[in-house]
Amino acid sequence: MIPILAVHRGLGLGGRVITLERDWQRALGVRSSVSAIIFGPRGQLLLQQRGDGGQWGLPGGSVEVGESVIDALRREVLEETGLTVSVRRLVGVYSDPRLQVVRYPDGNIWHYVNLCFECARRGGTFRTSEETLDLRYFPPDRLPRALLPNHRVRIRDARLRRAAPAVR
Repeated sequence: MIPILAVHRGLGLGGRVITLERDWQRALGVRSSVSAIIFGPRGQLLLQQRGDGGQWGLPGGSVEVGESVIDALRREVLEETGLTVSVRRLVGVYSDPRLQVVRYPDGNIWHYVNLCFECARRGGTFRTSEETLDLRYFPPDRLPRALLPNHRVRIRDARLRRAAPAVR
């Protein structure tokens, strides 16, 4: 693991974490979302330590009304990392309730339909925010244990570099 920022403010919300919710009927609704796979110059993967649960994950978030998925991806990456990116390819579309119904530390439960894209860094300067406690590059074979399980699947699919996007 190669730190890129010395900033680390500890686990968010008193140590409570994001979990997968088994009872999908408890979800408040369905949300469209995006996530970014950003590889470093030596093949390392950029991960964000999230402010809402302290776990590690891919930069990304919900698509806002009136926004395209590409615009949402660029906005979310900029907000959470300080980087500007361009899209290289669609890695996959993820909607399986077993991996996409998420319970947040505040008790809210959402079913996400996620489009995950591989991106190239184009500019910007790394920075943290309320949403991001830390940013680090990790070798793909040494990902943090506290990595969100649904993000682990996306990373695996990105590393396979299939011609067609995964649909899960």
